[in-house]
Amino acid sequence: MYEIGERIVYGCQGVYQVQDITHLDLGQSDSKRLYYVLIPVSAGTDKIYTPVDNQRVVMRRVISKEDAEALIRELPEIAQLSVTNERNREQQYKDALRSCDFRNWFSVIKTVYFRRKERLRQGKKITALDERYLRTAENEAYAELSLALGIPKEDMVSYIKEKIEKAS
Repeated sequence: MYEIGERIVYGCQGVYQVQDITHLDLGQSDSKRLYYVLIPVSAGTDKIYTPVDNQRVVMRRVISKEDAEALIRELPEIAQLSVTNERNREQQYKDALRSCDFRNWFSVIKTVYFRRKERLRQGKKITALDERYLRTAENEAYAELSLALGIPKEDMVSYIKEKIEKAS
């Protein structure tokens, strides 16, 4: 169970802070059931009320600074997604993002990055599907890394490139 004030990743919706842990009295809801009251760490004022025992949405603690630095060192070894059937591409992207696993998020980023590079070489544009999932994966990954490392989100790409180049 998370504690009040703790920052968690809530599904593919971003980083939230646990504002409260309470019982809800909404008529048909189980008044004995505990709920997290989550508020977004970044922009936005929407609150999320989710059961403490929610099994449908992946929730996890925000990555630590040490784990974030280790992940960045590991990025060159993270494999691209293996998409053997184009009809399954979107489902593979969705599954990777829903896992809330950094390695899977970066697999999507790497897959789309190299796919875009190849398509541009062929004189084609990036597909809307690829663009949409790339933005989502980058937003999730960079927002959380930014929080863990204390670096502005907009500086994450250059920070990651710099760290990888130094390691090479």
